[in-house]
Amino acid sequence: MKPLRIDHLGIAVPSLDEAVAAYEALGFRVEARHFVPSEQVRTAFLPVGESRLELLEATDRSSAIARFLEKRAPGVHHVCVVVEDIDAALAELRGRGVPLIDESPRVGAGGCRVAFVHPRGAAGVLVELKEEPKA
Repeated sequence: MKPLRIDHLGIAVPSLDEAVAAYEALGFRVEARHFVPSEQVRTAFLPVGESRLELLEATDRSSAIARFLEKRAPGVHHVCVVVEDIDAALAELRGRGVPLIDESPRVGAGGCRVAFVHPRGAAGVLVELKEEPKA
């Protein structure tokens, strides 16, 4: 598995609208917003050079983002890296014994295929793998 680049840093926030206003005051702009029903989140992406910040607001108290905010304060939730072939990356990581949250890809924001590596496999950091749609 070869990570191609950092796609985004996911930041858990209690209110997407308040977080967007705060980041806009810092000079950021919203590139896109998404609702991801399967993850029970609303997101806003803010470009930073070749990468982006992803602000994440829970839409249900049982979502992973809501649980994260209950256990911790708002802040960095995950790092997302782009991989060329997510199926091959997951197979390679499984073969190395890396603990995965997702054994197979799921649909993420913007319809991209994503999967998460368990923090135990990445020195305590939740890592999202993302495969961009083929052109």
